[in-house]
Amino acid sequence: MRLNLMEAAGLLMVVSLVLAALFAPLIAPHDPVRAVAPTFGNPGPPSAAFPLGTDQLGRDVLSRIIFGARVSLAVGVAAMVVTVAIGVTIGLLAGFFGGSIDFVLMRFTDVMLTLPALLLAMALVAVLRPSLLNILIVIGLVSWTGVARVVRAETLSLAQRDFVVAARTLGAPSGRLIVRHILPNVLPTIVVMGVLGTSGTLLLDAGLSFLGLGVPPPTPSWGRMVEEATTYFRTAPWLALFPGLAIFYAVLAFNLLGYGYLRRRGRSRAPGATI
Repeated sequence: MRLNLMEAAGLLMVVSLVLAALFAPLIAPHDPVRAVAPTFGNPGPPSAAFPLGTDQLGRDVLSRIIFGARVSLAVGVAAMVVTVAIGVTIGLLAGFFGGSIDFVLMRFTDVMLTLPALLLAMALVAVLRPSLLNILIVIGLVSWTGVARVVRAETLSLAQRDFVVAARTLGAPSGRLIVRHILPNVLPTIVVMGVLGTSGTLLLDAGLSFLGLGVPPPTPSWGRMVEEATTYFRTAPWLALFPGLAIFYAVLAFNLLGYGYLRRRGRSRAPGATI
């Protein structure tokens, strides 16, 4: 298996994020929640001691960004697991059984699509109260519609294939058909949707954190760091610039990985193509 340039770049970027999150205590030069510079109320600019500067409370921005990768990846990936679980379940049931089940599930999906994800997430978080567990559950609950529609379309096509029709004719139960015949063939699409969807959950988490509905402080969060920097846009632009770049880097990493895999998969299906 040879990775294309886009896929390899995305994979390297994702691996770097994972390593930064896993080894944050070893990589970060300072404690992310403690003041390490006498700059209270007056953010310190980037320097040799603090490469990305310090915030209004004297905390090291670099350390907070490194530890913020833990929160962003944890929420992004865990929320995508919830998203995929809900979307795949609804898509498989709607596409395989069809009829009234398909109608009810797809109309429910259409209703969810009409609701702005960010506003719905804000309402749910406000009711459940911000916490790491509640955030990832809420993001998963508002992000599954795209996965459900794609999986349904794939399932509708696969359900008419000869191997599925033959297994049904031989008396295979519906559960076995879905698990043994439909799901394995939909799995590559699910993986792509999961990778690409992670970038969306990362952005949604950053948006909630920016609005004050993310993981509660003092836990470092990229979105909250940008929100805390709004007062200092003119006098200390680095406070918003570097967390914003971290969000951009993470979203770009998962998009490159997902679209790179799609490109390789598309070429592998072409006549005469090799992997």
